[in-house]
Amino acid sequence: MAKAVKKENPALIIGRTGGILFAAGLAIIIYSFIIMWEPPVDGFYTRTLAPVLLIIAFLVIIPLAILIKPKQDSEKADKNT
Repeated sequence: MAKAVKKENPALIIGRTGGILFAAGLAIIIYSFIIMWEPPVDGFYTRTLAPVLLIIAFLVIIPLAILIKPKQDSEKADKNT
């Protein structure tokens, strides 16, 4: 009889740190759109702060969340060597 082969769970693309960063980026994006929705259109928040937060979230936080590798991969590589 053939032996049953144990399959390891595939690692998630985004680890815990990446997931937290991704959630923070989404929260900042949602908060920025809520700020832009507020009535004083000529105010500091709607014309300056919200677009800056959106740029930071889309161009810095979300890509960092995707690019950060989970720690489990590096720990497994260290144990195997």
